[in-house]
Amino acid sequence: MKKVNLKIAILALTIAALGTGCSKFLDVNDNPNQPTEADVRLLLPSAQAATSHVLSNQYGIQAGIWGQYWTQSPFSSQYKSTDRYLTSASSMDRPWSILWSGGLQDYQSVITNAGQYTQQAAIAYILKAYTFQMLTDAFGDIPLSEALKGGDSLNVGYDSQAAVYDSIFVWIDKGLGMIEPTNPYKPTSEDLIFGGDMEQWTRFGNTLKLRAYLRVFKAATSKAQAGIQALQGKPFLEKDARINYTTNGGNENPMFSEILGLGRTQNLVASSTAIDAFTANLDPRRSAFYTVVTNTYNGVDIDTIVGIPQGTYDDIPDFSISFPSAATGGLGADNNSASAPVRFMSASESYFLQAEAVVRGWLTGNAQDLFVKGIEASFAAYGLSAEAANYIATAPAAQWPAGTEAQVKAIITQKYFAMTGNQTFEGWTEWRRTGYPDFFVPSAVGELAGKFPQRFPYPNSEATTNAKSPDMVDLDVPVWWAE
Repeated sequence: MKKVNLKIAILALTIAALGTGCSKFLDVNDNPNQPTEADVRLLLPSAQAATSHVLSNQYGIQAGIWGQYWTQSPFSSQYKSTDRYLTSASSMDRPWSILWSGGLQDYQSVITNAGQYTQQAAIAYILKAYTFQMLTDAFGDIPLSEALKGGDSLNVGYDSQAAVYDSIFVWIDKGLGMIEPTNPYKPTSEDLIFGGDMEQWTRFGNTLKLRAYLRVFKAATSKAQAGIQALQGKPFLEKDARINYTTNGGNENPMFSEILGLGRTQNLVASSTAIDAFTANLDPRRSAFYTVVTNTYNGVDIDTIVGIPQGTYDDIPDFSISFPSAATGGLGADNNSASAPVRFMSASESYFLQAEAVVRGWLTGNAQDLFVKGIEASFAAYGLSAEAANYIATAPAAQWPAGTEAQVKAIITQKYFAMTGNQTFEGWTEWRRTGYPDFFVPSAVGELAGKFPQRFPYPNSEATTNAKSPDMVDLDVPVWWAE
């Protein structure tokens, strides 16, 4: 698949240059057949930016609606088909191209041409695994054994999701095995996520493995159990793995850039599915994730956070509706949305993953303590640490129950809350894996006979150009690990 999407590469270069100056990134020698420092150091941020772009923009918006964090505004129209569960195959063309021709091609080039820059290659292996997981979790079977081989052929075969996951674990292990925190050639600011802190990449790789093994625990229980047990004593993330964006033109949060491209039209509004659950727990994070609006009740103006039921965009309400906040990147009228970070994995997710592994008996530790740490990390990420203790003590959803399944439900429900507006693809994916939270409602205009979408449609570009692409799969058919 040929490399495209120059805009993403330019974005990465601009962000990287902010910290190091352009001269280091443009210092290329004259030998066209030898990889250079500039080659690898430019490709790494380009690839990271490509993964981040799709995670926040196309996948983030789509999953934010199907994960019932947001719904289509009654005053606009951009995502009506998404709310109806009628996402067109052509809408997947651009993110597919960005990930394959941009991100994955660049990660592979870093690995192939690393030379002495083995730490960049280590990061590329881990993020190659991360990006393949994004793709397979979105679509199911995807290209693998015939992908990223070079050449101009568009006819690339697809492999099973089980085979993709086997490769994901191999790539993570390769990346982890290459990490040398004291390597003098390790990346600096061209690593947009950790700035070249290789100890954090070790934690990221371990946490990604934990996520991936838990993902397949139903379909491959013995493999998941053995893989997680092998992680005992390994360090996991205790800080967010994220890319920070700015308000400078071209460097905006990718979801906000989509909104800018639509003339700042506020298509996304709060879904009452998420809002009602937050409200039932008097969760102070509501005002971090959504805008506060004023509505009149019994003649009194009251500041509230209000959503509408999923798919009710044909009904014009007689009250004000909340929007995604600037902190999520989803508020078109607020330029602060531009600087919302994109989280690849968060500290709260890391603690919740560990808690679930302990509950299932595959790691040792105190699951309740890890559950509490996950909540506290979510509050801290939005400057609400002072309010966490009261929430943990009083909110029904924050109480630690008895019994394995009840504990898993509590963990995943809190993970769903923590991922509001910032890890929507993962929140929707975890719902597909576990069925939690259990308060989703079918869209009022959904066309899956009361069922929910379980996957993205394969891109139209594959059907029209790749002779080996599979037939379309109905959107309500679960992927392999959720069957």
